[in-house]
Amino acid sequence: MSLTHSQAKSKTKQQACSLSKSKKLLIIEDDLALGGVLARRLTRQGFECQQAHDVTQGLLLARQFQPSHILLDMKLDEDNGLSLIEPLRKSLPDVTMVLLTGYASIATAVEAIRMGADNYLAKPVDTQTLLRALNAAPADMDVKSVDEVPLNPKRVEWEHIQQVLNANKGNVSATARQLGMHRRTLQRKLLKKPALDHRA
Repeated sequence: MSLTHSQAKSKTKQQACSLSKSKKLLIIEDDLALGGVLARRLTRQGFECQQAHDVTQGLLLARQFQPSHILLDMKLDEDNGLSLIEPLRKSLPDVTMVLLTGYASIATAVEAIRMGADNYLAKPVDTQTLLRALNAAPADMDVKSVDEVPLNPKRVEWEHIQQVLNANKGNVSATARQLGMHRRTLQRKLLKKPALDHRA
């Protein structure tokens, strides 16, 4: 009887530990102000938050903090956040990883999920959308739903640019050369993200 009680106690302890672990969130974001806003929002939702502001700090904190959830910015100063997905997934195989970016595109979303991200959100993002992404089971439904929307010609060009940019690991100069356009022209196009549908 005492063994059964001990087992039940151990199981309860494991469940409590699992529940506690499920609330540990690492935010890897080079914009300190935005990182602080995200941390405050999600702390209010019961997450224990830690912040990293570059690739090296992100990998170090991931090992030390052992988060169960990660919010990863796509652009970390001069580095590409996509390069962190595989090492993070290798060291934390069960982590729920959500990529955040201001340069949202289908090509990048597909690549991020192929590399091991669980979800993909475009900035700016509201708290409820963040919570749904962090609490959802791994899925690429967001990518599928976006992919089903008819694209306008400008959006098609945007997607093509994103594919070439991904192939060049986020290097704008190399992408501009490959596309045969001036670097500044490419930067302007990257800043003007077209709407998805034909109405734009």
